[in-house]
Amino acid sequence: MITKILEVDNCTVATHFILLGFPTRPAFQLLLSSAFLATYLLTLLENFLIILAICSDGQLHKPMYFFLSHLSFLEMWYVTVISPKMLVDFLSYDKSVSFNVCMTQLYFFVTFVCTEYILLAVMAFDRYVAICNPLRYPIIMTNQLCGTLAGGCWFCGLITAMIKMVFIARLHYCGTPHINHYFCDISPLLNVSSEDSSQAELVDFFLALMVIAVPLCIVVSSYATILTTILRIPSAQSRQKAFSTCASHLTVVTLFYSTTLFTYARPKLMYAYKSNKVVSVLYTVIVPLLNPIIYCLRNCEVKAALKKTIFYKGSGPREDRALRG
Repeated sequence: MITKILEVDNCTVATHFILLGFPTRPAFQLLLSSAFLATYLLTLLENFLIILAICSDGQLHKPMYFFLSHLSFLEMWYVTVISPKMLVDFLSYDKSVSFNVCMTQLYFFVTFVCTEYILLAVMAFDRYVAICNPLRYPIIMTNQLCGTLAGGCWFCGLITAMIKMVFIARLHYCGTPHINHYFCDISPLLNVSSEDSSQAELVDFFLALMVIAVPLCIVVSSYATILTTILRIPSAQSRQKAFSTCASHLTVVTLFYSTTLFTYARPKLMYAYKSNKVVSVLYTVIVPLLNPIIYCLRNCEVKAALKKTIFYKGSGPREDRALRG
């Protein structure tokens, strides 16, 4: 492959990066690609079924499930930004990626990560209102407010990613940078830059602080209040029922925040550790796979809606014909 180059300030600026990915033996590469392909397809299927169940079941037309459908939709695109390119690189000797493609992948990935941080905080607020102010819940969580909150999550994610990209994309990259990662992320790009990236890192750190710390404070304060309220409920059965409505969301929040917090709080420092790719696999592959399973296992309404969507719809027409006959 011939790489186009430009001469800028005595620096040979390549228009391509090389993603090193997972350098292993060919046989193990094939095994990894099969595993990641199965995980990717299963993640898409799980989230699609949740969206389908929520849309088709009137019992799930509630704010909690409205936000859950947005989370599922987000994670379908979240994994699609990363997995296809990663799967191609497993089976290809050419692991190059153009500058424009790399920046596009980074932009959408950051958008989805930032949106998910904020969306999880909104979902925590929804649980807070439902448990701590149950009588006012229908009045507070109106369709208009839910739509505004969901739209605000996406808008904040898009704007945050755009600001980050302005500072990262304008850095100079000399030669053909080899990125020791399987996708274009902030930390690899900051480290392979041929100029001082302290300004870009400072902006990234400030935005990460806003996008991570503020939603985290909302999540922690919401669940602290929820826990206090639940402990005041006299009936043990009522306490268990109240906690079960937010247990799945709390598990998802813990998984997502714990795997991404340290990576994006200090991205350039995190890249120095060999475990960087392992941590990235957790939040780009494993967590999106587990989230729908967690919601299905811990939520009876979602589980029942999924059974109705998968089994009843398939048998419905036959049953109708049998009844007519």
